Order: sequence, then structure tokens, then C-alpha cells
Amino acid sequence: MRLDKFLKLSRIIKRRPVAKTLADSGRIEVNGRVAKAGTALAVDDVVTISYGHRIITLKVMTLSESTKKDDAKHMYHILEEIQKDRD
Repeated sequence: MRLDKFLKLSRIIKRRPVAKTLADSGRIEVNGRVAKAGTALAVDDVVTISYGHRIITLKVMTLSESTKKDDAKHMYHILEEIQKDRD
């Protein structure tokens, strides 16, 4: 599954164009490598997202083509969430 589609379906990012913009600007890494929006994800991949004043590291648990709101939280597991200082 494409990275931007996963972020939208899992409801980590609300809109797919926003996910694409973040990925194409180099703010998303998959397994320690900078990822583009079309990067293929697999189960157990580690995704790091830097946006705003937060850095979120999560692990992909499942991939499904469609999800309900309640099932979206089962698609990933948050490993770490860091708040950056606002200077």
C-alpha cells in the first residue's frame, strides 16, 4: 500500500494531498530512509513523521484497503511521540 494512502486510511493525516506534501518535502521516513508518497509499505515497517512541533514514530500493524473509524487505530502502534520546543 502507498504511504500517503496508509496515512489517510489510518487517519494519522486527514487528507491524502497533505500526506503527499509531507512525504515529498522529506518529512517522512520509512525504516530510517526518507520516503516519497508512493513508497510501498509492508507490515512491521517503522514510519517517522515530522510535522509541526511533533515527531511521531509508529509501527505498521496491518494494511487494509478500507477501514472504519474504530478499526483505523488497529492499523498502527505508536512507538514514540516527541514534542519539540517552540522557540
